[in-house]
Amino acid sequence: MFPSVPLLHLILVALTAHIALAGVRITTSLYALSMHASEFTVGILIALFSLFPMLGAVAAGRLIDRIGILRPMMAGSIAMALGCALPGIVDGLPVLFLATMLIGTGFMVIQVAAQHMVGAASAAEQRASNYSWLALGFSVSGFTGPVLAGLIIDDAPYFTAYLVFAGVAAAAFVLVASGKLSEIHLHRPARHTETGKALDLLRLPEMRHIFIVGMLLSSAWDLFTFVLPIHGARSGFAASTIGFILGCFSTATFLVRLAMPLIARRLSEWQVLTGALVLAALCYAVFPFVRQPLSLMVVAAILGLAVGSAQPNMLALLHHVAPSGRAGEAVGIRVTIGNACQVFLPLAFGGAGAALGLPVVFWSMTAMICAGLPIAWRKTRLSKAE
Repeated sequence: MFPSVPLLHLILVALTAHIALAGVRITTSLYALSMHASEFTVGILIALFSLFPMLGAVAAGRLIDRIGILRPMMAGSIAMALGCALPGIVDGLPVLFLATMLIGTGFMVIQVAAQHMVGAASAAEQRASNYSWLALGFSVSGFTGPVLAGLIIDDAPYFTAYLVFAGVAAAAFVLVASGKLSEIHLHRPARHTETGKALDLLRLPEMRHIFIVGMLLSSAWDLFTFVLPIHGARSGFAASTIGFILGCFSTATFLVRLAMPLIARRLSEWQVLTGALVLAALCYAVFPFVRQPLSLMVVAAILGLAVGSAQPNMLALLHHVAPSGRAGEAVGIRVTIGNACQVFLPLAFGGAGAALGLPVVFWSMTAMICAGLPIAWRKTRLSKAE
């Protein structure tokens, strides 16, 4: 079933903003490497995309619970456009530190708003389907951004790519300012019937389990987008080749999300998440042995199938379990945890990659994912019993 036209418009806004984020992330990695930055420096830059989102996502969720999504999404798109434009105007490595913070923070606001509103505007029986459509949008943008960046960088200076993505972020602002989002009708009123600290939500076992498994699968996704440009550049791949490998990953996330309504008829949310953990662990275990572009595309696609299946199921579970009136805050906590991983993992694994080599990074991620399997397996058995 298709979402309503206003919800499709919301998904288009999120897709447009994510094109800018996904494109600028790979552009920033390759631009920094072209200036002979170390893996650790690249790790810092990628971490800065997530630093302020980590610190502000819960507050953004609470604000969105109170005032709605329009003004926050407008502010987020302006911050993204400004952050993308800065490196297009000012050369050098230092400006990238400010740009990444602006872009990451702006996208966080749009992400929290979109994920919350899709849940709040959906009936319980349509929520997973609508989240699948949102996830499909992110898959399209996850493919378009890196491929577009690679094609531009191969034929034009880096500042051109930054200015193109500034224009994409500006398009997101225009879509928000058009007023279509005000036509979204809430299925569940956005009011506070419960209050409390964010940590109270973490004390709920069901939510805690969702957050842990979500953190692991989000880390598997984010580490891949961080490590692949470094691995590809060190292997001598062209920027367009790296972009196409990332594109294969995103295409796989799109396909699995397209099939999610059929999968959901046969498997519970926790069964899907357990399978995703297993596949992701296997992919990271074999990455050190995969060195050719074609084989990397295959493994990247399998990893995309795994992590791409996770987000719609996690969001549906989260919105179902969250206390009434605190769904935006719950989404903010999820985004905070995900961004915390995006801050610390690039720093830790960037340092490890520089000191010990990328195989250590891949196998460390394998071990982390495997640590979450007991939780997911236990929840799968309980879901079968029910």
